[in-house]
Amino acid sequence: MTAAMTTQVVRAQQSGVPVVGFLSARSPNEAAVHTNAFRRGLEEMGYIEGRDVTVQYRWANGDYSQLQPLAADLVRQPLSLMVAGGDPAAQAAKATGFEAPLVFVVGQDPVQAGLVTSMNRPGKATGVNFFTGDLGGKRLELLYAMVPSARVVGLLLNPRFGTERAEQHRQAVATAAQTLGCELVAQAATTETEIEAGFAALVRAGATALVVQNDPFFDSQRNQIVALSSTHRMPGIFHIREFPADGGLMSYGASLSDTYRQVGVYAGKVLRGAKPNDLPLLRPTRFEMVINMKSAKTLGLAVPQSILIASDELIE
Repeated sequence: MTAAMTTQVVRAQQSGVPVVGFLSARSPNEAAVHTNAFRRGLEEMGYIEGRDVTVQYRWANGDYSQLQPLAADLVRQPLSLMVAGGDPAAQAAKATGFEAPLVFVVGQDPVQAGLVTSMNRPGKATGVNFFTGDLGGKRLELLYAMVPSARVVGLLLNPRFGTERAEQHRQAVATAAQTLGCELVAQAATTETEIEAGFAALVRAGATALVVQNDPFFDSQRNQIVALSSTHRMPGIFHIREFPADGGLMSYGASLSDTYRQVGVYAGKVLRGAKPNDLPLLRPTRFEMVINMKSAKTLGLAVPQSILIASDELIE
């Protein structure tokens, strides 16, 4: 922790302002829209950062190996609670044995992952189950409706945080591919260099469309993935609207911004004295489909009427 961070924590202690640790596998610039949503959630509960609460941020910038030392650094601070953004961050926070409350957002089943005891009475930790990991097959179906000529579809996976999780995603997409009558080519990528090499390998395999696993590392490399998708004219579908907002073709999933707002609300409730065990795990009830119409035109794709009707947002 830097001298400035130490001073900030000391001042917070002296003023009686609670200190929240915020651990993320992503990078601060790429995740800014979601961090701002988290702050809005805190504000809804009466906590304005810098006045009523101090937030200590730690960013892994897509490097999951940094999460353990960052989490260990955070728990050395006098935290009132910790917030974890993403499955790898939540697991790193739990592994520290941190005794104060934990509020997280995760995509996998938090009970199966051992983060909570149950969805309704979660224990010392609670938050939002983003519930995007099971949507890989649905995303391929939507992408295929946009690119019906695709006979080979690429799948970008990150096995660094759990090979089992990556394999489950691959199987879900593979099942959909078999139903649609197209071939699936999976490519693992855990670094920027491997993402670039992965795209080259998919091109050599004849892939003409792309599904990307929902993963914080891929979120942190959003600009690179969108740029490569464009360069190789490989239309892709992603799990959050920020990808099409940045030039990708389309996305299908829950709103990650709203999810982080809900995490902020839960964090505020805990700061007000609520026990995590009394705050059931939240799950999104609505999924949104977002299409970048300019990207579709650039790729020479005609958007089917059925997709236009079903879409929640068209980015012109």
